[in-house]
Amino acid sequence: MRRLLPLILVALAVAVVCAATAPQQRKGRKRQPRRTKVEDKRVYLVHADVLHYDEYKNRDAQILNGHVHFTHAGARLYCDSAYFYEQTNSFEAFGHVKMYQGDTLSLFSDYAFYDGNDQMAEARNNVVLKNRKMTLYTDSLNFDRLYDNAYFFEGGKMVDQGTTLTSDWGEYNTKTKMAVFNYDVKMRNKKFYLTTDTLYYDTNLSMAHIVGPSDITSGSSHIYSEQGYYDTKLERARLMNRSVLNNKGKQLIGDSVYYDSKSGLSKAFRNVIYTDSVNKNQLTGEYGEYHEETGYALFTDSAVAIDYSQKDSLFMHADTFKVFTYNINTDSVYRMIHAYNHVRAYRIDVQAVCDSLVYNSQDSCMTMYRDPMVWNMRQQLIGDKILVFMKDSVIDHAHVTGDAFSIEQLPDSVNYNQISSKEMFAFFENGKMKQAQAKDNVLVIYFPEDEADSTLIGLNYTETSELHIFMENGKMQKIWMPKAEGTLYPMSQIPPDKKKLPGFAWYDYIRPISKSDIFIWRPKKNE
Repeated sequence: MRRLLPLILVALAVAVVCAATAPQQRKGRKRQPRRTKVEDKRVYLVHADVLHYDEYKNRDAQILNGHVHFTHAGARLYCDSAYFYEQTNSFEAFGHVKMYQGDTLSLFSDYAFYDGNDQMAEARNNVVLKNRKMTLYTDSLNFDRLYDNAYFFEGGKMVDQGTTLTSDWGEYNTKTKMAVFNYDVKMRNKKFYLTTDTLYYDTNLSMAHIVGPSDITSGSSHIYSEQGYYDTKLERARLMNRSVLNNKGKQLIGDSVYYDSKSGLSKAFRNVIYTDSVNKNQLTGEYGEYHEETGYALFTDSAVAIDYSQKDSLFMHADTFKVFTYNINTDSVYRMIHAYNHVRAYRIDVQAVCDSLVYNSQDSCMTMYRDPMVWNMRQQLIGDKILVFMKDSVIDHAHVTGDAFSIEQLPDSVNYNQISSKEMFAFFENGKMKQAQAKDNVLVIYFPEDEADSTLIGLNYTETSELHIFMENGKMQKIWMPKAEGTLYPMSQIPPDKKKLPGFAWYDYIRPISKSDIFIWRPKKNE
């Protein structure tokens, strides 16, 4: 008892001291950091019918046979037989190799090598990679699970919802669903066929991105582009860098081109050129569109129509051009071209101005409306409406209705031969005027010339109901008219009010003088 008491007292003292110091110790104690969870990178062998070791066959591996099953970092791997290199955390798989990752990704092959440290699978022979609705076929594929990238480098084929892509080399990301194809790339489905050397493809959006010289064929349409996008599901293309669209002899070029294969609608923006090689004409502008199904075309913003069917091309500008096609799928197809607001046209031999114009290919008639004016050499023709009929792209005859007025400026630039009437007709042969007619309330001012020295004799003023003029080689040969009243004034005795017919106006300041001048609109002066 004497020995026990001192021990009890010591124990109590220690307890008191510990109790007194405990709060201070807890207050000053540093909290230990939590241990980070260490990811298990080991490859686990789940099952094999037979496991054995053969020092002579493969001294570094466990040899597995029959229903071999591995797991690693969320992936399940199956095969008929395998070499398991436990020290290097890897294995070789043989026969009916299958790897599953989640519910959407699977990889099949005849042989595979898997490195658990790098999470890299190297699949060979009859390789099939499936990711949702996408399937990739090849004979050599490396799948990097760390970065979700699959590479093939000895030719491969991807099938995605009816679209098939083939190339010599390719890459596919199972996370972003983006694919890259290089070298001899071919992409096809029921509607189109694309060839290129480099292509990016988003299987999520079914969107192909063209980044090099590429050709796309869809029905009768052919597209050449070096930069753009093609939606394989909606069959729509957005193309840049002066892409070219061809369809049955018609070509559309623009800095950027939009094409909808289902509707047949094409749109082009900036520096647009539409060429019809069959009819030898061209439309240019900053915006243009064409509808394959209906044959409708629209051009605006610095729009120009060019006819190059003759030796000299005709250039015509308007605010807007519209082309309408009728009976497009029949032998009786014809077109109507509408040009409206500020129409100006230039060709070396003829120039014209009006507010609006309609051309009908059915009767080859071009009708000019609202202040139409036509010039040829020194001649000017105006009226309420002018109709020009073509034959084989050459003028055949013309008809001027309502206040028709023909003026010819003489070489002295002071005097003018003039004819005014209610309507006029002009007939041509090989592009040259052969005959002219004026009908109803015909007024004529004509300056006859001395045949010897071509000096002007005087002014012949005539009033009649009808006038016929017959020409040869551009010169008047014969005039016919019924009963007429006229007066010949010598040059020195011409009354000032007889030198010009009522309504006379010489619009040389409006006349286009070059193909670039068609863009400059000049209205009539207040006269």
